[in-house]
Amino acid sequence: MKTKVFTQLLAAGMFLLAGGAYAHHSFTAEFDDSKPQSLKGIVTKVEWTNPHVWIYLNVKDPATGEVTNWGAELGPPHGLQRGGWRRDTLAIGSEISVDGFLARNGSSRVNARSVTLSETGGRPGQTLDASSSRNQSAE
Repeated sequence: MKTKVFTQLLAAGMFLLAGGAYAHHSFTAEFDDSKPQSLKGIVTKVEWTNPHVWIYLNVKDPATGEVTNWGAELGPPHGLQRGGWRRDTLAIGSEISVDGFLARNGSSRVNARSVTLSETGGRPGQTLDASSSRNQSAE
């Protein structure tokens, strides 16, 4: 009887772990490291969520004047905190620059490699590592 219960618990645990691994994407599945992108804009939203922190910023196209809201995927919250990030590092309305890689699907999203704070931010001119999944990917 104990063996049967143990086997069922083990199977359930493996199922849950496999589901979590399946839900998490690899860098190469969503982003293209042959298409680097630099963005400069105003922060509109910051989401400290697992498995990745997201920054949203309004970027003005210099040629057309059109403003597009871009999403920048950063690393996991714990990785960013180890790298010096805090929840209040970026304030809504702050100007930042993001260097990263474009989404494969053509959407206005990047996988951020680094974020540079503007001269008026809390840490003026500081460039922070974004804990990109590209750096962690074995692909």
